[in-house]
Amino acid sequence: MTKKLKLEELGRIDVETFKNTAKIPLVVVLDNVRSMHNVGAIFRTGDAFLIEKIILCGITPQPPHREIHKAALGATESVDWVYEMDINVAIEDLKKENFEIIGIEQTSSSQLISDFQIDSEKKYALILGNEVDGISDEALPNIGTFLEIPQLGTKHSLNVSVCGGIVIWEFAKNLN
Repeated sequence: MTKKLKLEELGRIDVETFKNTAKIPLVVVLDNVRSMHNVGAIFRTGDAFLIEKIILCGITPQPPHREIHKAALGATESVDWVYEMDINVAIEDLKKENFEIIGIEQTSSSQLISDFQIDSEKKYALILGNEVDGISDEALPNIGTFLEIPQLGTKHSLNVSVCGGIVIWEFAKNLN
């Protein structure tokens, strides 16, 4: 008979072990994401897939905060993060570290994520934008590639944390 596993049966690592575990070459940049729940959910997803770090930009709220913690469930302690007010400074720093900059946005030049070839030899930075306005207009010229998730229904967008979960998983399964 199938049974759900208890927390102690899952064999999860502790924060110290997480910090010392090799990460996948993936950084997530949150550009003016306003919802603390979305921020917390991205931290939790980042923990699940061992991403390198999260960069919080602009008005994106920063830990510690009770509302972020509700969704992150402690992942703000495990996943490295930094705050950078200016998204373009964050992008330039990532380029200097040889990250390929990927905007998750519907643009005139975006391609479907399913058509994008993820190279396991590269490092990637995924930029997720504001819940209403998307990625900042001033950042668009500094982003090399734009990807979008195919959507077949009546809505034209996904929640930021749902979108983040999909793209982080897509990259994680190809970078491991």
